[in-house]
Parts: sequence; structure tokens; C-alpha cells
Amino acid sequence: MNTRYEKENLSLVADWKTLERIFIRPEDDECRKTLVKYMEQILFGLHDFLKFNVGITEEISLKELTLGFQNTIINKNPEKKLADVISDIITVIAPRAVNVASPYFVGHMTAAIPFFMVHLKAITAALNQNVVKLETSKVLSVLERQILAKIHRLIFKESNEFYKRHVQSIDTSLGNFTTCGTTANLTALWVARNRFFSSRDKLDTDSNFRGIEQDGLIAAMHSYSLEKAVILVSERGHFSLKKAGGILGIGNKNVIPVGVDAKQKMDIKKLNGIIKDIKKNGKTGIISIVGIAGATETGTIDPLCDIADLCEEHSINFHVDAAWGGPVLLSEKYAHLLKGIENADSVTIDAHKQFYLPMTSGMIYFKNPCALDCISYHSNYVNRAGSVDLGIKSLEGSREAHSLILDSALKIMGSRGYALMIDHGIETAAQFAAEISKRELFELVTKPETNILTYRIAPPSLKNKISGSGLREKIKINRVIDEINITVQRKQREAGKSFVSRTRLKRKPGDKYGIVVLRSVIMNPMTDINILKEILDEQEKIFFSVFRRKKQ
Repeated sequence: MNTRYEKENLSLVADWKTLERIFIRPEDDECRKTLVKYMEQILFGLHDFLKFNVGITEEISLKELTLGFQNTIINKNPEKKLADVISDIITVIAPRAVNVASPYFVGHMTAAIPFFMVHLKAITAALNQNVVKLETSKVLSVLERQILAKIHRLIFKESNEFYKRHVQSIDTSLGNFTTCGTTANLTALWVARNRFFSSRDKLDTDSNFRGIEQDGLIAAMHSYSLEKAVILVSERGHFSLKKAGGILGIGNKNVIPVGVDAKQKMDIKKLNGIIKDIKKNGKTGIISIVGIAGATETGTIDPLCDIADLCEEHSINFHVDAAWGGPVLLSEKYAHLLKGIENADSVTIDAHKQFYLPMTSGMIYFKNPCALDCISYHSNYVNRAGSVDLGIKSLEGSREAHSLILDSALKIMGSRGYALMIDHGIETAAQFAAEISKRELFELVTKPETNILTYRIAPPSLKNKISGSGLREKIKINRVIDEINITVQRKQREAGKSFVSRTRLKRKPGDKYGIVVLRSVIMNPMTDINILKEILDEQEKIFFSVFRRKKQ
């Protein structure tokens, strides 16, 4: 025997008899009882199960946690029965996971899911359809086209005739499901890059260039007499856009940030100035301008109508990263916040954010049903030319049928059900901002436009000093305030009752240095103003406990 565990578990042997048994059904009645015990709780009392079995965060250091995960050997024979493995997940892993479903967890865009999502996810996993190809998905590929058309209609509002023509067309594609917003943004900019370098009016007619996808970026630059290609995006843009610059070969430094105004929105005057400077140069191509509809840090929405107008004026691709804010379109009260999104060439939405799907599910949509043609790939063994396989025009290969979950969720909740949760988040964030402004110890930094806001702990004595100080002294005082916020945020996280995140922001145009702010994301429908008041109370308590003691 190679290990102590093997000596203690002589009955656990990997052979065809045991493999066949565990592959098809539970090992024995004891295993069945354990599965029923826990799965019944998860399937019919998910939020209570998470409340009692998963802490928001456990007070244990990462270093200490890693000590229990040092073994790097895969045993030849089974280590444990399924029942024991399930029990370990519940008693050992779950308490050290993060209860993102708690209404006191208001720090990230990962949050609670409706209980029925677990049912839908389990059924989807059991079916194990692979929508890369019709032969491994059949009706799920057809259903995916339908749900893509529904969300496309929500965004672009094309005619009935348009959707009749394209909903199940074998020649066109309205979009794709992806693993997340990062791959959705990458897909959008991949298409934008290829379409930019396929405009024949920009190309030397004597060129033998066969397209950037075939000949590569260097040949494309040479054929178009360009020295570089850039993407323009708000300073508040998600870091996935930088990744796209690296992956697409233009370089992440050429994903150029455009300054924001005092409301943390893209400054249109600055954008216009950058475009004009680039056009004067004549050696730089603008692949796309990206507008943000729900910035990760602040929830703000760029002036989409104004960006669309500039893109149209200069014939530039317009992509909207609405990974966070896209579902606001379901709200009759707040859909106007995304006015102009219908003029985009492409739009990213994350289904695992405010569509409340389980991890991980993103989507990318294109106004032009033929846009995805420029990234189509074929293979004789899977996505043959002439087939209707969805994998022909997608970044990912094998994919789970997330469309089944979203389609089912929309049927269960309806657009109004989703709108109620969207409205609740936006309105509760406004209440939270008002409460922060009332409290002497706190300072609201960015007002919520949607359901994200930032604030900081700023003791009155230090705030008063800032107002009458020079730049150097202001920087020094803000560093003291930064440390206060870092300390309070860390201690609140370690205490394990509630959680807000933190980031660093420049408050207004022209600021040289950013300040540390606390960031709250209000998307759990169970989070209300009373819970948020408790979170502020806890932060006050931590502040006075730590910093009064330090003074003493």
C-alpha cells in the first residue's frame, strides 16, 4: 500500500464492477440517504441552506487555509465513498466558501440566485448538451437561437419582419452565448478588428492582402498603410478590454482610456479631441469605441447617444459593454438610462449578473446579423462548411446550454419579475446613498445611477483639514483616510457578518491621485435599507474600536 488512507480503506478498489456501480447509481442506501439529505435542502431551501452552512467569510487566513490543501498525489484507488465526499463538501468546504447569497454581502457583482436556478442548472448538467454542434444539442441549438433573438429584440428593437427572417436563419447569427463578459467583449472586438481590416475602400487595390484573420496583423497594417490600431474606452472600462488588446495583437497600451467627467462618465469632448488627433495623424486606425453601460466600479452609464453620433460621423464601430447594466432594459422605469444602446454595433450582457443565472454565462449581440461571418471557422470532424452548427461563429468550442436556463428563467419570472429586482436595486442604492450622506463619519463619493455606489469613512476632523490645505497636505491627509478605509474594510470582511469591497478612484477630472473608496453593489432582492444601516453601524463600530484604541 502506498498511503495510510489506502490501508484504512481496503474495500475501496477501482475495478470495473465498482466503476459500473458508481457511474450509474448511488453506491448503497447510505449514500442515497446522504444525497437526499443535502440535496433536498439545496433544492427546496437553498437560501436557508447557505445561511446555515456557508459563512459570508470565515475568520481564517489564506496561509492557514492552504495548509489543508498540500497533498499533490492522485490515489490509484478511491479514497472515499460518494456519501463521504458529499459530507466533506458540506462540512469542510462550504463553511470556508463565501456566502454570496447573503443580503449582507454587498461588495461584488456575484450574488444570490433564485432557488430554482439550481434545479435548472442540474437538469442542464444532466442533459449535458454541447451546443457547439447540432449533433450534440439538436433542439437546444434551436432554442438558443430563439432566446438570442428575444434579447436582441430587447436591445435593438428591430421590426417583426426582421426577427421572423433571422430567428432561425441558417445563414445569419444575432449573437452568441459565451462563458462570461470577458469572452463576450473579446468576441465583439475580434469582429470589430476583422471588419475594420476588411473595408476595401481603405485598402490599396494592388494589395494581395487576404484579410487579417488569414494573413495576420503585420500584413494588415502594411496593406492599410497604418502604424498601429487602437480601441477607445472610458477610464471606467473593464480590464477585459485591455486583455482583448493583448489577445488581438494590437497591444493593451493601444486600448486607450478616455477621461471621464465629474459623474464618472466618458467625457465626450475628450473623446472627440482624441478622434480628431488620431485622424490628423493618418497612421492610426480606430477599430472601435467602447461605451460602458454600468461601470464595474461605479455603475455609471456613458452617454451612449453622444458616442453613437460620433461613431456614425467618423464611421467607427461602436461596442457597448453592458455586461452589468444590460438587464436594466427590462425595467419600464429605468430602461431610459440605456438610451442609445440600440445604435451600437455590438452589445455585451452577462447572464450571470443581473439575469441571475449561475456562473458562468455571458452573451454577445450584433446589430448586423452577418457580422459574425468574419470569425467563422470550420472543421471536417465537427463544424463542417454548410452546416448550421453554432460553434462555427463562436470563440468557445464546447459550451453548456445556458440558453435553456435563461429561457426557463424568463418564463418563470417574466420581464416584470426581473424588472422588480432591477428597480429594487436602483431604489435601495438611492436610499443607501441618502443614509450615508446623513452620517457624519461617512462621505458619499459617487452617487448611484444604477445600483452601485462608492463612499468612504472620512472623520470630520480630517475632512475639515482637507478643505483648507494645499495639494501636498491634501495628499497626506487622504493617505491617512485611505488607511482607515482599508483597515475597516478588511476587519469587517474578517468578522464574517457582512461584506463591502473597495477600490481606488480619482474623484474628478484633473486629480493626480485616487482615493480608496468602499464599493457597494445592491442586487440581492433581500437586501434592504435596514440591512445596509447595520453594515454602516458595523463600520462605525470597527472604526471607533480600532482608531480610538490607537490614539490611547
